[in-house]
Amino acid sequence: MTEQEVINNDVQTKLAIYDERFNSFMNSMNDFKHEMDNFRQEMRDRDNQRHAEMAEIRTLIDGSNKYVRNLTFTAIGAIAAMVVTVLLK
Repeated sequence: MTEQEVINNDVQTKLAIYDERFNSFMNSMNDFKHEMDNFRQEMRDRDNQRHAEMAEIRTLIDGSNKYVRNLTFTAIGAIAAMVVTVLLK
């Protein structure tokens, strides 16, 4: 073998090694990208679930506010009736 052939073989060997390393790196980056996409989708799902839970809590609070308001009106009516009863006696 000539000196140039030896150099060519060394360069081709090194090129094959770097090509394999680069392919390995690209595969790991693709895997990472897919993991991040899955993570983002999971976060979106959790965020949507949290929004749904908050809407349900708001609905429950609105219902409780109506109940408290009705109780307040009932209590005011009862106190007014007692005052009228005491004044008329």
